[in-house]
Amino acid sequence: MKWKLCLIIFLVIFSGIIFYKTTGNTIKQEFFVAKVVDGDTITLENGLKVRLLGINTPEKNMLYYNEAKEFLKQKIENKTIELEINPNNKYDKYNRILAHVFLNKELVNKEILENGLGNLYYYGKDSHFNELKDAEKRAKANHLGIWKKSDDAECLSLVRLKYLEEERCKNQEQLILFNNCEEISVKIKDSANHIFKEKINRGIYEKNFSCVFNDDGDSLFIWDEKGLVLYSEYSP
Repeated sequence: MKWKLCLIIFLVIFSGIIFYKTTGNTIKQEFFVAKVVDGDTITLENGLKVRLLGINTPEKNMLYYNEAKEFLKQKIENKTIELEINPNNKYDKYNRILAHVFLNKELVNKEILENGLGNLYYYGKDSHFNELKDAEKRAKANHLGIWKKSDDAECLSLVRLKYLEEERCKNQEQLILFNNCEEISVKIKDSANHIFKEKINRGIYEKNFSCVFNDDGDSLFIWDEKGLVLYSEYSP
């Protein structure tokens, strides 16, 4: 698999070069953005796809999907940006390059989080982690975008989230909620893109999952059509 990573880095550096430099362990290079795919994915003029590192924006048919995509489109589509790539980071399973994106020296990944158009999404911390974490905190505090509270935010409470499984992927993760209102239709999500549509009746709700919640720390989001109903995060 290493040769694939080397090939992609080679293409990033030598395909349509505009500007290239190294800073510490990262590669920085300018590219022209041909298309914004969604709120966290872009296509470069040379055809390579880039996934913005450290963030996760809503998927199709979720609240703020269109807003996140339009924000990024207005920000960088048909413009020259600077990518910051760490050669030690693996590209994702879709062969998209993972990168921090800069426009006029401003970190676009951070701006998306500041506007509440995505959540922090990290498996390993890098030099931008604290900056992105603080941006997310500001959006949370101001209830922006995905952090806007639903009118039903007082209905659900978290009783238990068992994220550790005795045997991996054996349907032993468990979510228990209590609903003190009438039936609510919601979408349940972790920090990544594991999404479940559920109808939660009044009283106790229980559901088991397999390999959804990350043992090293994750978040639980529950939205209805009006906004955020419940949010919880854990870090062992």
